[in-house]
Amino acid sequence: MSSRETNIKDLSGNGVLARLFGAHQAIPWAFGFAIVLILPWITVNDYQIFLLDIIMINIVLAVGLNIVKGFAGQVTVGHVALMAIGAYSSAVLAAKFGLPFWFALPIAVLITGMVGAVVGVPSFRLEGPYLALATLGFAESVRIIISATAYLGAAEGFSNIPPPELFGFVFDGHLSYYYIVTPIAMAGIYFSFSILSSDVGRCFRALREDPLAAAASGINVRKYKLLAFVISALYAGTAGSLMAHLSPGFLHPFSYTITEMVTLLLMIVMGGIGHIWGGVIGAVMVTIIYDLTREWYQYQLITFGMIIVLTVLYMPRGIGGLLDDYFTKKRFLAVRKAKSDAA
Repeated sequence: MSSRETNIKDLSGNGVLARLFGAHQAIPWAFGFAIVLILPWITVNDYQIFLLDIIMINIVLAVGLNIVKGFAGQVTVGHVALMAIGAYSSAVLAAKFGLPFWFALPIAVLITGMVGAVVGVPSFRLEGPYLALATLGFAESVRIIISATAYLGAAEGFSNIPPPELFGFVFDGHLSYYYIVTPIAMAGIYFSFSILSSDVGRCFRALREDPLAAAASGINVRKYKLLAFVISALYAGTAGSLMAHLSPGFLHPFSYTITEMVTLLLMIVMGGIGHIWGGVIGAVMVTIIYDLTREWYQYQLITFGMIIVLTVLYMPRGIGGLLDDYFTKKRFLAVRKAKSDAA
């Protein structure tokens, strides 16, 4: 019996779910997808649906950052700049050039991926805090350039970004838009699992643990560093484009400050660096906490910074680590019980 079947059997108390979920890998994904599809129908107002849209976009962003930070171990604090590039690229293509969302999104993602390749070049020679400072400077430069460019709305913001449209139906409501962002978020999570279980993911983990040992093992360190930044940038560009076309279709450079970067870092630190489901849980929790503390925005940065420090000190593997420990202990107890019963 596989470990996945053992987990499900332990939780269900019988082998029915184990046989069901073990029959095909797509079944648990379809089950989870069906659950998230009904979430908007149990909300009480339109603002909560809007918050669900933001959560799904933040999941895409957090999963992408986890690839470069959690999988490959590269310290970057410029992820919000990549999101801004994806957002403004998609906005310009749609509002200025009249491209529909379905064309603006992939083009903006490709543009962000190319910028991500450029951002990844300093990682060839910089490590740790030096790479963090370089990416922080990049993030601030992007925000300042946007703030000073009239074509991009400057400090007044970029407005009148058209919503997606398909066969005459306009996704201008938060409920309808939810059914665009949710499949993309689920696909992003699935793709992240695919990367982690592939040869690329193993190279990323080797790079994270020890770049010198990885190079000695024949891994092309520069190639995989660059690839991690590019894949992460593709996620950020997707999240940015989705945010741009979310009603009311407005972007502002102040939405991409260091506060947003700290908030994003908190998502993966609280959820668990390198833990995919932990990052998803972190994105959900931090988005809700961020929304609940908007009235005390002057204290948000201090509060989130303190949470990051306390999490690193007392829960270094985040919520994902706690989940791993729980299921590992549960499997161990199940195996020990089975051996004692057999004896």
